[in-house]
Amino acid sequence: MVEEGEPAPDFELTSDSGEQVKLSDFRGKPVVLYFYPKDDTPGCTTQATGIRDNYGAFADRGAVVLGVSPDEETSHVKFKKKYGLPFTLLADPEHKVADDYGVWGEKSAYGKTYMGVERSTFLIDSEGNVAKVMRKVKPDTHADDVLAALPS
Repeated sequence: MVEEGEPAPDFELTSDSGEQVKLSDFRGKPVVLYFYPKDDTPGCTTQATGIRDNYGAFADRGAVVLGVSPDEETSHVKFKKKYGLPFTLLADPEHKVADDYGVWGEKSAYGKTYMGVERSTFLIDSEGNVAKVMRKVKPDTHADDVLAALPS
């Protein structure tokens, strides 16, 4: 389980543009690392478009936004294009990064249990340390909640 004040676990994942992205490549800038369950589903779309609609405020604070889900790059490309998302989506199909951050686990819905991503966000400071952990975030207030936690 990743805790506030600890170094953020580094990783390398494939982006929606097919490039390899490492968390450590963004040292010197704050990073909003958000984990979401699935592309183009109601809650995940609300969450992503909320960030899109407030993207200027994230950029004004120098923040890099990275969305991570177990979906493949091809799914990310469609999701990003359909909703005009201006930030990078990363594919974690083996859920290794989700495991490292403690957001992969048992979930339940409609009387069934399954393994999946707990919607969570990690604010990582410019030195690569976890500044804020936000678990079980609500899609409709996510962007505002993250902006309120980001230094201006």
